[in-house]
Amino acid sequence: MTTVAEPAALLRRLRPDSVTHIERVPTRTGETVPWPGWVPERLREAFAARGVTLPWRHQAEAAEHAHAGRHVVVATGTASGKSMAYQLPALAAMLEDPRATAIYLAPTKALAADQLRAVAALDIEGVRPACYDGDTPREEREWIRQHSRFVLTNPDMLHHGILPGHAAWQTFLRRLRYVVVDECHTYRGVFGSHVAHVLRRLRRAAARYGRTPVFVLASATAGDPATSAKRLTGLVTEAVTEDASPRGGVTFALCEPPFGEGPTPVRRSALGETADLLADAVIDGVRTLAFIRSRRGAEAVATMARRSLDEAVPGLGARVAAYRGGYLREERRELEAALHSGELLGLASTNALELGVDLVGLDAVVICGWPGTRASMWQQAGRAGRNGHEALAVLVARDDPLDTYLVHHPEALFGRPVEATVLDPSNPYVLAPQLCSAAYEAPLTRADLPLFGPGAAAVLDELVAEGILRRRPSGWYWTGEGRPEVDLRGTGGLPICVVEAATGRLLGTVDPGSSHFMVHPGAVYLHQGESYVVDTLDLADAVALVHREEPEWSTHARDVTSLSVVSVRSRVDAGPVGLFFGDVDVTSQVVSYQRRRIGSGEVLGTWPLDLPTRELRTTAVWFTLSQQSLEAAGVEDVPGGLHAAEHAAIGLLPLVATCDRWDIGGLSTAAHPDTGTPTVFVYDGHPGGAGFAERAYKIAASWLQATRDAIDGCSCETGCPSCVQSPKCGNGNNPLSKADAVRVLDVVLASLPR
Repeated sequence: MTTVAEPAALLRRLRPDSVTHIERVPTRTGETVPWPGWVPERLREAFAARGVTLPWRHQAEAAEHAHAGRHVVVATGTASGKSMAYQLPALAAMLEDPRATAIYLAPTKALAADQLRAVAALDIEGVRPACYDGDTPREEREWIRQHSRFVLTNPDMLHHGILPGHAAWQTFLRRLRYVVVDECHTYRGVFGSHVAHVLRRLRRAAARYGRTPVFVLASATAGDPATSAKRLTGLVTEAVTEDASPRGGVTFALCEPPFGEGPTPVRRSALGETADLLADAVIDGVRTLAFIRSRRGAEAVATMARRSLDEAVPGLGARVAAYRGGYLREERRELEAALHSGELLGLASTNALELGVDLVGLDAVVICGWPGTRASMWQQAGRAGRNGHEALAVLVARDDPLDTYLVHHPEALFGRPVEATVLDPSNPYVLAPQLCSAAYEAPLTRADLPLFGPGAAAVLDELVAEGILRRRPSGWYWTGEGRPEVDLRGTGGLPICVVEAATGRLLGTVDPGSSHFMVHPGAVYLHQGESYVVDTLDLADAVALVHREEPEWSTHARDVTSLSVVSVRSRVDAGPVGLFFGDVDVTSQVVSYQRRRIGSGEVLGTWPLDLPTRELRTTAVWFTLSQQSLEAAGVEDVPGGLHAAEHAAIGLLPLVATCDRWDIGGLSTAAHPDTGTPTVFVYDGHPGGAGFAERAYKIAASWLQATRDAIDGCSCETGCPSCVQSPKCGNGNNPLSKADAVRVLDVVLASLPR
């Protein structure tokens, strides 16, 4: 196997007309400092045996804060050695005190397993590190509770398996010195809001046994990490942000697939472009990781790359695979091992491999579509060049307003700070079930309320009124027989099992929120390069039955949505324009799906579906315009202009909030019954809201200015997926008016205060 030291070789594979910008991130030398005086000689020797003779300055600075009892977040780049920030103080404490314990939280099992290998490799006597998660065999769990001093787990297991049984963990909790929260920038939206309360429950449980542990958080480079860390933990936190580690040079190319030939030119798909790049890289011996936004896309890219490679060199396709959530544990471990060993040269992955899993020796990363945040972009790009060699990163734009905007406005990507993490622990749809979980673990007292925020008392009153909790002079008590049902990830319940009907084989799982779109009857479901067609979706039993088939089409679900305003929390009166933030009720239903020919995207037909409606109370930002202002601006097609502006605004919101366009929805109408005027709504797609709409409301002028620029700057004549068409529009992208969308936004921007 050969590797390419200079990324230029793979860059030459890109079509010259598709590259919109090349950014050079220069090599950086590192700055070491002496070991802190409190680090035991045994620990220094352990690191020296692993090739670490001195710490980088940021590692020592963060470790000093933690050792001094100050909560700290270290927010530096990928591969900057953030792990040492917690390893030094935690392991030093364990060497000093043979009873001290620590708990490590990772957002994924793969990352926890990777960190277990790192801690175990230091071979510190008596630490006995162990992973405690859903994959841990029952017979091992009791041993871990009794003997491990360094437990590596995830927020889900902390919530489901440790805190409800805190009595069994009391010896561990009584000795708890450090809590490590790794990759804390991933805790955003509803999931992040839930995790914020899980951490508060952990603080409460530790305090019950007389401990106040120090929190050490690690994050990708993030905007205002100290504030985000405080929102997540409820604790004042020091921030270490100056990265002193060395870094190999990175060549970062922005790429926009060209239009194809024909009477009606269609832009080549980002998936196809990524698959070609992945295949080219494997032929050149370049170890490459391609990040794809969706599970379906990861499967499709791997399949296309394998097919191209087998045509070029029979059997070479076996060196490419897909990796995504929903795989069984054994499949994930085999793929991780094959990538580590070099058996696999190319991997098409969802963001499941974005986080700090140590993938040594990768040469290139291809990012298929904007990953949602600058933090994620740099995190994914940082997977390559980990041993200090030159690396290549390529961002391939999808046919999407935000992607198009970014590859033509590189200044929005490079040389700018990354986003602040958005989460809202005060969301009552999050706070209520978390208070129930806390009451189940131990009756809530008035002294506990500040821990859960100023809204806790009002939510407790509602829970008592509904009979869910019982109020006694000594506190609030859980009334249920079993433990409360809480969905940390906001997926809406049990995952849907995808089962091959003929054999009974479990292929994987799909979260309930995606099931109506991904595994409706007739849907094409991809798994490890093989395609299946869904026969039935049984929501009551949480199972989708499928059969093996390779149709010449893909499927795309379509839904209809209605929205009503419940209340207005805040408003801006700007003459002919009104800007609002408040609560709304959204009713939606997947009503049909299209079959589109693979390759050309030609619509082959539409098939009806009979699926239940879904109701959602959430938060929204919306703006209204007077009819007179639209007439004065020359808007001819009001519904089309509003609809196009709505699509583009949804597409551009991830530029200013840490969300994905699939986290949010929208609705536009020429005369909404609750406002009586032309209105555009953008709402959070999670119960109670996730903080995205509120963020959009606060910076509406800059968000809508970027939206207007993206539409106006697109080279198409009447509107395309790069500006105003949406891949998830329930109305089939009709009506749309690109020109009138610009006029609508001009009216809004001329009126709103900057």
